[in-house]
Amino acid sequence: MEPAELKDKIFAYLQKFKGKKRLKEKEIWKGVSEEAGVSQDEVKKALREMIDEGRLMYSYTGGASTVEIPSEEYLREKGLIK
Repeated sequence: MEPAELKDKIFAYLQKFKGKKRLKEKEIWKGVSEEAGVSQDEVKKALREMIDEGRLMYSYTGGASTVEIPSEEYLREKGLIK
């Protein structure tokens, strides 16, 4: 699977849970690897790249870190969307 395609699958996976549940990194690795039929290591690498790019971000709530899609306002600040 191409890296860009995998990133789109990760983003779509997070969108399914947006506003319903905050996902931990490990939950994303497992869920996407099962859905896409790729290894968890590939998902980890793509997820980290997406966080570095600013397409996703970490948040800390209740003592646990989760990964989420940033708000449009945040993305505009970073210059990722217009």
